[in-house]
Amino acid sequence: MADTWQDFSNMVLEIFLRLAAVGRPSLNWLTAYHVQVPNTRRRVSGMCIDWLRLEMCVLTSLRFTTGHTVTDRKTGNGEDPLSLSCNPPPSDSLLGSRALVTMPARLLSDLRGHLQRHGWRWLCPPQRAASSDVQPLPPRAQVVICGGGIMGASVAYHLAKLGWHDILLLEQGRLGAGSTRFCAGMVSTVKHISIETEMANYSNKLYQQLEQETGVPTGYTRTGSISLAQTQDRLISLKRMASRLRMKGIPCEIITPKKVGELHPLINIHDLVGAMHVPEDAVVSTADVTLAFVKSARESGAQVHEHTSVNHVLVEKGQVIGVDTDRGQVECDYFVNCAGQWAYELGQSNEEPVSIPLHACEHFYLLTRRLRTPLEDSAPIVVDPDGRIYIRSWQGGILSGGFEKNPKPIFTEGRNQLEIQNLQEDWDHFEPLLTALLRRMPSLEALEILRLVNCPESFTPDMRCVMGESPDLLRYFTLAGMNSQGCSLGGGAGKFLAEWMVYGYPQDNVWPMDIKRFGALQSSRTFLRHRVMEVMPLIYDLKVPRWDFQTGRQLRTSPLYDRLDAQGARWMEKHGFERAKYFVPPGKDLLALDQSKTFYKPDWFDIVGSEVKCCKEAVCVIDMSSFTKFEISSPGDQALDILQYLFSNDLDVPVGHIVHTGMLNERGGYENDCSIVRLNKRCFFMISPTDQQVHCWSWLRQHMPSDSDLVLEDVTWKYTALNLIGPRAMDVLSELSYAPMTPDHFPSMFCKEMSVGYANGIRVMSMTHTGEPGFTLYIPIEYALHVYNELISVGQKYGIRNAGYYALRSLRIEKFFAFWGQDLDAFTTPLECGREFRVKLDKGYEFIGRDALLRQREEGVFKRFTMFILEDHDTDLDLWPWWGEPIYRNGQHVGKTTSSAYSYTLGRHVCLGFIHSPQPITPDFINRGEYQIEIAGQRFQAKAKLYPFSSLFTQRRRKEDLELGY
Repeated sequence: MADTWQDFSNMVLEIFLRLAAVGRPSLNWLTAYHVQVPNTRRRVSGMCIDWLRLEMCVLTSLRFTTGHTVTDRKTGNGEDPLSLSCNPPPSDSLLGSRALVTMPARLLSDLRGHLQRHGWRWLCPPQRAASSDVQPLPPRAQVVICGGGIMGASVAYHLAKLGWHDILLLEQGRLGAGSTRFCAGMVSTVKHISIETEMANYSNKLYQQLEQETGVPTGYTRTGSISLAQTQDRLISLKRMASRLRMKGIPCEIITPKKVGELHPLINIHDLVGAMHVPEDAVVSTADVTLAFVKSARESGAQVHEHTSVNHVLVEKGQVIGVDTDRGQVECDYFVNCAGQWAYELGQSNEEPVSIPLHACEHFYLLTRRLRTPLEDSAPIVVDPDGRIYIRSWQGGILSGGFEKNPKPIFTEGRNQLEIQNLQEDWDHFEPLLTALLRRMPSLEALEILRLVNCPESFTPDMRCVMGESPDLLRYFTLAGMNSQGCSLGGGAGKFLAEWMVYGYPQDNVWPMDIKRFGALQSSRTFLRHRVMEVMPLIYDLKVPRWDFQTGRQLRTSPLYDRLDAQGARWMEKHGFERAKYFVPPGKDLLALDQSKTFYKPDWFDIVGSEVKCCKEAVCVIDMSSFTKFEISSPGDQALDILQYLFSNDLDVPVGHIVHTGMLNERGGYENDCSIVRLNKRCFFMISPTDQQVHCWSWLRQHMPSDSDLVLEDVTWKYTALNLIGPRAMDVLSELSYAPMTPDHFPSMFCKEMSVGYANGIRVMSMTHTGEPGFTLYIPIEYALHVYNELISVGQKYGIRNAGYYALRSLRIEKFFAFWGQDLDAFTTPLECGREFRVKLDKGYEFIGRDALLRQREEGVFKRFTMFILEDHDTDLDLWPWWGEPIYRNGQHVGKTTSSAYSYTLGRHVCLGFIHSPQPITPDFINRGEYQIEIAGQRFQAKAKLYPFSSLFTQRRRKEDLELGY
């Protein structure tokens, strides 16, 4: 028997993979159906007789994985290290009817027969490039997708499901030969962003039935996952996550270390304080899922061409009209950039560049040989974030990788290659992760390591993928930058993008992933290189509320930055803009404050409280220069007519008046929430949230008539905005301007151009975005420092001080002010958040979204923005609500919070959020319910209100004496 095996292994080793590559029918059960390689001579590198015996023994199973690289000597390109999968033998084959011991001799005879009949040259057909059988590219397609990984394949699959069949999928190498083939194959629903959880949950369900649908084995195995906690803070984070998963209907539970040991006996549990178990998580072969997607799309009419590179996208009048490839040009209506880590370069290759901010880093994982007692395929995935590692079963052994503290960015210089090669092993770099693995699984110390895989993964500046339509180029869509979550998000992300293309808008709020959340400032390669070095470790870092990125800072600053920094400002970043959180008084421990990270009462509590008190009793100044600012004008009267159609509130107001309004979509949802000042009869000044700069500009440009004389100018950089809040604000401004600032002379929601100090042309507006009295000053940037100095100097006698955005947040939440991007989104209408009074429904004007709002007013609303005041919550001892906490009504889950803050006026926490109901929601429905807010598994009683507190409650009282009313 040994001689037979030796003879077999010596001769078959190379023939085995040659036959697999060319897919000869008599040995089709050995064919790796997804290996579509160039027809160049294949050889096996690093294989041994022991491996061959092992693989031949497991041929009786439906799938097996080689764990070795098939390398092309000419190109150096390697096959998938995880999923060289084989179809099972037919039932009448030797494996189906004879003993396993006869298999080598029988197979050897079969191979010898093929060799005698066809010769060695039969195994090595001509190169594809020299063949005349190559299918030409079609001259036109409705959609061209660049990238044959799981993302591009998923988009093609879902477009075909939605009825688009004229699809052309182009891959510069082979299908699934990029990052997809290196993917660890874990499908996890444990995500920090709600929309990511929805995408991953959809992917999980899709992958489960994809094999039955397409006939392509995907290797789907439901394993469940266990997320470990070595500290109490980590356990709190997991409890908060478990609450959010249960909101989505995903089964999960917090378990003890003992239960962890029962679920996975190899885990060392002695340093654990708990864990979270998600039983429906799974593993899959990502490359095979890709091919299943492609097969389904092909059957629906899609065309797929490998070894075809896209040079650039053809553009005309700001819209995609085709693509230029190395095999000619193809006209198209839509283009989708799914080029993975090359998406940035592809976007920059156009005459009108598209900014796609992502950067690649090396990612490492190791593969071991089979354990003495093989680990079952269904063994749970283990995630040890405190150890920075993940572990899954792999062919009876272990696959383990992680996200180290010192990642290695690559390809900053823009290096390109047809297919991603297996990068060099770096055991010194991997050593901390290996140590963590052996600490978590001590029994693996004597296990033989098969190989260390080093592969590229692309990461984005904020750890969320990039998807959606380009703000600058119509019908140019992107789906890339998956931050090592491509397998989990692949199905869901492809679905959402396909729906976006077909229907013109996504079917859920994908703003956290929308490409328009970024601006050109995030396209710097230096910025991206430095930021991804921070992002990759953050994937497993403990993220407490209000954490901030540390890299790429001081990129956009107010002219007052240095002055405020010297006065103790602590900074956060929004859309690249530095904004003050709060100001540390002299004598405070700055280092301790900066390092304070907690889910409980934060160390800045008293500092922010003193700023809020000053806003209510004296006067504070907040630098709000980051807000987006546009000027919209026309030489004639077109500006008003067009804006009346684009905005939901009536803008036909006297010059100088300020209007709060929404920019709605056809469904009546908020694309933007803004304030507009009528500067003169033909010019308007628009103020929007900071991160709306790109999105708002794009939306306005797309909806403005192409033949209009409307002029849209972004003047964000031209003005410094200072928010002067408090009852003494009018005294400060009166003294500086020598003009009366009382309500009789300067009514609310009004704007005047005034002199402040020596500076002329200051736009002074009687609004503060908080509900408190005061003014916002829009100052030409060259006057900013002078005006600020004058305000501080004159304001000393009135108790003036600096304040930050944390104080602003507390004030606006206790006044029940909704904020776009946190409380409002494209799926929230004015009627659902009590803003019908800001809509001109009955004034006879047509505007975008009007029909949808009229229908909703007739049918009723099924979700309602509501204010909650926690009743039995101890601010000092209990965990704080931050955002995303489940809301329960009479014991039933009805929604989640969107914003939370401590109200220093009420002495309680206030949460804002939406209540959902299958029946129309009325005030009576709200008032009759008993409510609870769940924080990390603990529920707290809450009072619900549809309106902010009246002035009766503006004086701070003892909590037990405060009677809450409706």
